[in-house]
Amino acid sequence: MTKEEITKKIAEASKLVRETKPLAPSITNTVTVNFVANAQIACGGSAAMVYLPDEGECVAEIGGAVYINLGTLFPFYDETVARTARKLADLKKNWVLDPVGLGIGSLRTKIVMDLKKCPPSVIRGNASEIIALAKMWNLTSGSDSEGPKGVDTVDTVKSAEEAAKSVAKFIKGAVAVSGVEDFVTDGTTSVYSKGGSHFMEKITGAGCSLGGVCAVYASVTDPFTAALAATQHYNLAGSRAEKKAGGPACFQMNFIDELYLAKPEEIAENEFRVL
Repeated sequence: MTKEEITKKIAEASKLVRETKPLAPSITNTVTVNFVANAQIACGGSAAMVYLPDEGECVAEIGGAVYINLGTLFPFYDETVARTARKLADLKKNWVLDPVGLGIGSLRTKIVMDLKKCPPSVIRGNASEIIALAKMWNLTSGSDSEGPKGVDTVDTVKSAEEAAKSVAKFIKGAVAVSGVEDFVTDGTTSVYSKGGSHFMEKITGAGCSLGGVCAVYASVTDPFTAALAATQHYNLAGSRAEKKAGGPACFQMNFIDELYLAKPEEIAENEFRVL
């Protein structure tokens, strides 16, 4: 796709979100649930947070795309994630995975390994998480990355490009890698999106809430457009909020406002480059 074609698709997706207010349910971590919901609503969507297996299957049916975040796990999440993912596959609906803390504990590893059989449409994570996921699913080899340090990356976005492309091709969807500049790819078309703020590293849930917004967009458009539109929306709002903020707390407040205030054309025209 050309830059002009991508820009047009982002604007169309953003307009459609505002017009239809899609429900994008989440199974997300307990640390950031409020931020995820508020970001989804500010962007034009509707939020619903669930945890139990039958609830996951229910929202898969009634909602648009579903967001699953593995940040804080409970024992029953093994069943919840598996049943929700299978239901979404049966319904042929988009869904978004954030493999937070990949490599921590046996339950998290088992859940992610099982998802290879029923993969998401969009994966959003930091560079180390995406590299680790590609290795875990045997999609790439040769990386000397030690994997994420808890929930933090130890790798650059640039170093995750090939892993992201491999994962995107495998899931037949899109991968968004968050960093100083964000990388979004469907395995064929790859884009770097600029903007954001240094304050995003100083608040809890910037990445998690982006995953939730990816699900809002994935309710109305294809995985690549959804991942990039959400990233563009975030980068625009982040750069604008930083100009008004004196510190992390007021940045978060201004950030939600800027998500709400951003117009579709402005989101589409936020600076990005196609590789």
